Amino acid sequence: MIAPSFLRRLAGLLAVAVAAGWLAACSQSAGGPPALHVLAGSELKDLEPMLADLQKSTGINLAFDYVGTLDGAQAISSGDSHALAWFSSNRYLTLLPNAGKKILAQQRIMLSPVVLGVKRTTAQRFGWEGNPNITWKDIANKAKAGEFSFAMTDPSSSNSGFSALVGVASAFAGTGSAVTSADITANTEALKGLFAGQRLTAGSSGFLADSYVRDQATLDGIINYESVLLGLNVGGKLKEPLDLVYPKEGIVTADYPLMLLDSAHRSDYDKVVAYFRQPDVQARIMTHTHRRPSVPEVQPDSQFPTQVLVEVPFPASLDVVNQLIEVYLNQVRLPSHTFFVLDISGSMEGDRLDGVKKTFANLTGADQTITGQFARFRAREDITIVTFSDHVQAVRDFTINDPTPGSADLKQVLDFVNSLQAGGGTAIYDALTRAFTVAGQDKAIDPNRFYSVVLMTDGENNNGMDANQFQGWYRSASPDVRSIKCFPVIFGEASPQALKAVATLTGGTTFDARSSSLASVFKAIRGYQ
Repeated sequence: MIAPSFLRRLAGLLAVAVAAGWLAACSQSAGGPPALHVLAGSELKDLEPMLADLQKSTGINLAFDYVGTLDGAQAISSGDSHALAWFSSNRYLTLLPNAGKKILAQQRIMLSPVVLGVKRTTAQRFGWEGNPNITWKDIANKAKAGEFSFAMTDPSSSNSGFSALVGVASAFAGTGSAVTSADITANTEALKGLFAGQRLTAGSSGFLADSYVRDQATLDGIINYESVLLGLNVGGKLKEPLDLVYPKEGIVTADYPLMLLDSAHRSDYDKVVAYFRQPDVQARIMTHTHRRPSVPEVQPDSQFPTQVLVEVPFPASLDVVNQLIEVYLNQVRLPSHTFFVLDISGSMEGDRLDGVKKTFANLTGADQTITGQFARFRAREDITIVTFSDHVQAVRDFTINDPTPGSADLKQVLDFVNSLQAGGGTAIYDALTRAFTVAGQDKAIDPNRFYSVVLMTDGENNNGMDANQFQGWYRSASPDVRSIKCFPVIFGEASPQALKAVATLTGGTTFDARSSSLASVFKAIRGYQ
């Protein structure tokens, strides 16, 4: 599915990213030893409190440079300069052409299977509480019948969603072997049944957990790492605990391999691995992150069930994995309705508006990287573009029936964006109010979609409704409006505080385009839509 030529083109794109500010493999930190930089998944943020003790014990000042799992895999395959890499899984990475030889050594550090957390009352009602015989098909039957709703991350953005999708597809295939292309085709309808129940998506496991807490009244469960679910249960934010369900057909376990990419740092790598695999450190990891130990000397404690877990075989083909993700995005999951609120005030004239146009060119097919292909507009997706300056300029609707680059559907979107011209002041909150009003009306008519609002502005509000007025309007709006998250982009001279306030109010999060390209930020946002 992904031609080798695409991967060769990644080298040039990633070189630009490196030149724009990615840290080198090793740099000097102020007042201490040189920092050894690790290309790392965001899931490792909970290990940061342990890095000071690592430095005391080994003299190594480890620093995490966070990146998405798929982006990280692309970077390594294309020659990234980091000495070490550490993700929840390297399964996708090892399937990429020439990637295997770049991993000089690897050692798993901790373990966490991807499982299902179900509200206690729901588990009791279904007879799932403490039941080791529950299958993915049982879960799918409840979801298809409209009796079970759940949250899961986007498989093209987050390893937990990716692992769950592989586990489900393998379970439906029922062969006991790695899922094949024919299995995916044969079981697409069964997958649709399960994912009819997915009502919340996200680009990261941590954000999904936070969103579940906010939306728990409307959801029955959440698919995530076992460690995240156990953390939710002891975090004091749930109205009722989650019962963990380990589907009988099998699951996929994240084993968090620490990988050596640069032989010059072999000694440092060995010290870091030895430190994290010490029994006392493994016990500390287990206590504080709720992940299982990876060394036999340390036994899992009482927070983990004693049920024997069946590990699903992972696909051996990159084409099969990519097919599975694309079938999920374009056929299986609920379609999305995405609202882009675009600032076209006078300050956007020139390079800034050109950046918006380039962004939409990428989303309509110009970006041929792996992550670019997964981020482009999807089949069945509705798109609404709200443009504004000192007032709302236009509200334009588009439907993507054909997501093939160059299709008439995508060309309509791109032609509209390319026609935009800058001028006037900035009425941020008037535009947001219009977008949320239309989105809420549409959701009331068609609730079986993922709705989101993306705000892109390069300035501060100087026309129309102010922040307090918008907040008052939003809080009194309909439940349909208040269920929709906004993802503001910090750009140009826009106020970070004002945009973060919008994100917090609506349950979204901000994305910062001041230190990276607008196109890359919009691509990251796609994992949340």
